[in-house]
Amino acid sequence: MAFGVKIKSIKTKNSYSIESFYEAIKDKKFTAGEPSLTKHGAALIITFPPLDSQNQVWIVKSGFNKESNKFSVQKAEQAGLDNTAANAMINMASGGLFSFGSFVGKKAKQCEKLVEETAKELDEMGL
Repeated sequence: MAFGVKIKSIKTKNSYSIESFYEAIKDKKFTAGEPSLTKHGAALIITFPPLDSQNQVWIVKSGFNKESNKFSVQKAEQAGLDNTAANAMINMASGGLFSFGSFVGKKAKQCEKLVEETAKELDEMGL
């Protein structure tokens, strides 16, 4: 884990695109909440409800193949184009202090635990 970043790699038995992986998990109950398919920049990612604007659990496809059996569960700031732009402006105005909240504090620790739980729950699904 790098400073402020929590990533857990998972490997599935079958290959999935991010869309088909979402379809496979969308009805499962997760400790992190209900998954959603979210447009973030040019990519689609799977997200869970954010704890705040700086702490959200994401699932992203690893590698460049459209279909893969490798995914990463990670802690990141709230996804979505509107959220990214707003967070960047606040961070710039605060001289970088805003983003420090994603590294420390109760929500950051809670999000790190949710990354661990989500990876474990995905492994237990046996996909």
